Amino acid sequence: MKYFILTLGLFLTTNIGFAQETKRLTAEKHNEYGLIYSLPQTHLDVEVIATKTTRKAGPYYQYAEKYLGIPGAITQDSEEWALSSVKVTPYGVPDPEEQYLMQFKPGGNGYIVLDENGLLLSINTEPVIDSIVSTAPKQKQESPLDNNEYAKVYSEELLMSASTVKMAEVAAKQLYRIRESRLNLVTGEVDELPADGESFKLIIQQLDEQEAALTALFMGTTQTETIIKHFDYIPVEEVTNDIVFRISDLYGIVKPENLSGAPVYLSLKITEEGELPLDNKGNIKKMPKNAVAYAIPGKAEVILSDGKKTLFKENLPIAQFGVVFGLDPSIFTDKKAPSCATFYPQTGAIRQIGK
Repeated sequence: MKYFILTLGLFLTTNIGFAQETKRLTAEKHNEYGLIYSLPQTHLDVEVIATKTTRKAGPYYQYAEKYLGIPGAITQDSEEWALSSVKVTPYGVPDPEEQYLMQFKPGGNGYIVLDENGLLLSINTEPVIDSIVSTAPKQKQESPLDNNEYAKVYSEELLMSASTVKMAEVAAKQLYRIRESRLNLVTGEVDELPADGESFKLIIQQLDEQEAALTALFMGTTQTETIIKHFDYIPVEEVTNDIVFRISDLYGIVKPENLSGAPVYLSLKITEEGELPLDNKGNIKKMPKNAVAYAIPGKAEVILSDGKKTLFKENLPIAQFGVVFGLDPSIFTDKKAPSCATFYPQTGAIRQIGK
């Protein structure tokens, strides 16, 4: 029996959480041995990873080559965004027009397992749960130039300097002394070595931190971090160059309607339409009475591009480009040897049938 519920599909930006929770429903007297489940509409989760690069100029950048002999110092603060990767993953959302009742017989031990949204995962057996690995964003590392942290390594002589050029000169001398001290420690050319290995590591670490802070005064710092956003796309028909998001130099990953960014396009072409099964004579099989509905999905080639190069290209299964057929319910209600089955929650297709 099929239940119809009317709803509206939305195109939205979301942080997708793929359902991992399951619930087991047993056919019993209180539910009249009938269990309700849904088949999915396939959505596409478009995962976008962008890298933000923050460059900061040190206060003595104009003296870097003079005192350190190193060219290429950062001369002004800047931020830059770059698209790192995109990935498209199909997942299932209950289709309100594809809700069904599976009828069991009294006296059996039949059951179904659904995901937390009501999608059918298995009948008379435990489901197969696909492992979903979430991409974690990379946090921005600390910079000695953040909140003037470099001031912690200023010597008294540097603080007492009367001009910027003098401060740069003193900072450079302090930097060379730190490098010399570290070299003497490593080569053992000191009056007294640290008491143990841990003390040695701690001293070297402190010298490294001081050197990094003083070097940043001249060369500046470059910090990177990754931002991850998800866009939910509902395939309805073939499309060409549908804008799914944009990359902005100012704001990073933005929605399609934000014209501050360069567009990233999605194109979708149906490569295979799901077809009803045929009998030995080549005729379409008849749907069994009170059938246990499942999907025979189609496939579509999904391409993401920035208009110049392809960022993602893959052939993906899509439930709405297929058809719905059904299994004979008697194979699951046989009291002596009931069958079992598992299904793909992304499409509603049969994963496996067995005893």
